[in-house]
Amino acid sequence: MNPALQGLLTIAIGVGGCLSYFYFSNQLLDKVIFPAKGPNAGKNINRANLVRPWLFLLPAILALGLYLAYPVFETIRLSLTERETLPDGTTVYNFVGLANYTQMASEPKFWEAMRNNMMWLIVVPAMSTAFGLLAAQLTDRISWGNIAKSLIFMPMAISFVGAAVIWKLVYDARPPGTEQIGVLNAIYVWMTGNDPQQWLTVPIWNSFLLMIVLIWIQTGFAMVILSAALRGIPEETIEAAIVDGASPLQIFFKIKVPQIMGTIVVVWTTITLVVLKVFDIVFAMTNGQWETQVLANYMFDKLFRANDWGVGSASAIVIMLLVTPILVWNVRNARAEMR
Repeated sequence: MNPALQGLLTIAIGVGGCLSYFYFSNQLLDKVIFPAKGPNAGKNINRANLVRPWLFLLPAILALGLYLAYPVFETIRLSLTERETLPDGTTVYNFVGLANYTQMASEPKFWEAMRNNMMWLIVVPAMSTAFGLLAAQLTDRISWGNIAKSLIFMPMAISFVGAAVIWKLVYDARPPGTEQIGVLNAIYVWMTGNDPQQWLTVPIWNSFLLMIVLIWIQTGFAMVILSAALRGIPEETIEAAIVDGASPLQIFFKIKVPQIMGTIVVVWTTITLVVLKVFDIVFAMTNGQWETQVLANYMFDKLFRANDWGVGSASAIVIMLLVTPILVWNVRNARAEMR
């Protein structure tokens, strides 16, 4: 079957299945289980209204249980066991307690990944939010601001792997004496006259070059959210500041930024969650070599290259433990704002 036709058929079946479920479950509830007739009609209507939300939430609850809750508990179980293949070909899982975590903590690559993740956490959310805020402020002050916003937001439409391929070409190095197609090396050779550099193999600097890719992508996201927040600031406060003789910088840092601080924090934490799970960019550009390893790529190496499910699962739990507090804080903050 043609892939496009298959995709359309899948969408039709999915949407049709959802509509059918909601329609027939509603009919079952109102016509069979709690019919709105007879001496208990009023009670039945109230009972149906109490059950109806849970009936509609049931598919989502089942999906979350199957695709979120079950994998979490299974990963925890695997992180406490060692996979062993017996001579007859059967696979058994032996309980080893925290041995996988101990082995993981003893590996230099794990601590390299932790160190790099911390670097990403410090640099990427801060730079993405700062550039996004700057772009949001400046694009609102120019006549072609909407075009500029579209261009800045465009990288968000590119997959992480696609962005990695683009930037790998930017950092590309050709042999000395040949024309450099990599923009960075072309500028470097033209300005210094030195031989081109293999930038992605230079420790420390290569990590920052990888971070630039994610900053380039996430700046558009930060800009869109912060631009909406800036537009929501009451004009009266800005006009009052202008009347009091405040400079544009004072208005920005002392009037605007404090009023959108909640939004800035939400943007920061959302980008932080993306950074903690970063994998595609590192995998496509360096594959964790030359001291660029991160936790998600370390987990992939253990699970699918070393076939060490115990340590791989343990590293997945570490990522989950790092992500969960920020996620919980973000949800609580969003609920507080809605109240």
